[in-house]
Amino acid sequence: MADESKFDQFKGNVKETAGNAIGNDELEKEGKEDKASGKVKEVAENAKDKVNDIVDKFKK
Repeated sequence: MADESKFDQFKGNVKETAGNAIGNDELEKEGKEDKASGKVKEVAENAKDKVNDIVDKFKK
């Protein structure tokens, strides 16, 4: 899943850059949304990993 969030961020960056370069505001906006979505996924994955680490410590 981490790869998916990084891919979304990369894809968003490409779309945003392309939209900016060709003057396509909709493509640029879509790219920003993809980047934000990827970042949210990454933060959620990191939080989930930390919670799992804490749970594993209590199990031991």
